[in-house]
Amino acid sequence: MEQKSQKAKKIREKENAILDPVSPKFNRRMIAYHETGDLFADTCEIVESAQSIAYAAVDTILVQRNWLIGKRIAMECLDENGKADYGKKTMKNLSAELKEKYGKGFDFSSLYKYVKFHQEFPQILDSLSPKSGRPLSWTHYRILLQETSPEARAWYAKEAQEQAWSVRTLQRNVSSQYYYRMLMSQNTEPVEKEMKELTASYQADKLEFIKNPVIAEFLGLASNADFTEGELEQRIITHIQKFLMEMGKGYAFVARQQHIRTEKEDYYIDLVFYNYILKCFVLIDLKTTKITHQDVG
Repeated sequence: MEQKSQKAKKIREKENAILDPVSPKFNRRMIAYHETGDLFADTCEIVESAQSIAYAAVDTILVQRNWLIGKRIAMECLDENGKADYGKKTMKNLSAELKEKYGKGFDFSSLYKYVKFHQEFPQILDSLSPKSGRPLSWTHYRILLQETSPEARAWYAKEAQEQAWSVRTLQRNVSSQYYYRMLMSQNTEPVEKEMKELTASYQADKLEFIKNPVIAEFLGLASNADFTEGELEQRIITHIQKFLMEMGKGYAFVARQQHIRTEKEDYYIDLVFYNYILKCFVLIDLKTTKITHQDVG
């Protein structure tokens, strides 16, 4: 009995050491740059390196926070079979209290995801300082939770970490069942080549993390509401009365840049109206370029 107690104590000490940002075991990096003689280029490298490190640090803490919340809720609300049926009321009450105190990010579905995250990634602490690649973000893990197969999930996590897949690259690969196509293919090279070609633009987006609304919510910052067709949108808002008259009868303006979160991605609806005659919402996505199938979706 005493031996088990000592073992449990060591496990807790290991968890606390890794979760402590001051600990040397915590994944930290220093800003580094190569002096090239070009002042502008060297300064840009310092700025981008600092942005990258800051984002990685914030997202690592976010992963830890969500895992620990999931662990704590699981202790309180799950039965011996890992089911949350009898604890749903407790989770709903907790969600309401957290939303009132901290705002977005703590609805019932989010808390449920945290619990599932703890269940599906029990050894997450070992992944915070990977031997190769970079730690995965919380958004990466949210996408991985869409995959029901533990084998496929582990493979996606390993590939995403070692190959530094962006969030959009991982989402594309999970949605297109990249793992299963690689598994069934006798020659995987063409499949991998096609994947890299189709996700090249995703990987090239160095500022992807800045657009991440999850980080903005975590830090308590207002999300950027000016990233899509902003000028057109502002003109419509400025002349909203005329615009409503053009649309017809029964329309009322509800919101702009309405944040919509789905299982796969976060979206912003440019303009939201309600028609009290039709008794339905009308969502408008503004485009100044040619509309695509993805836009319609």
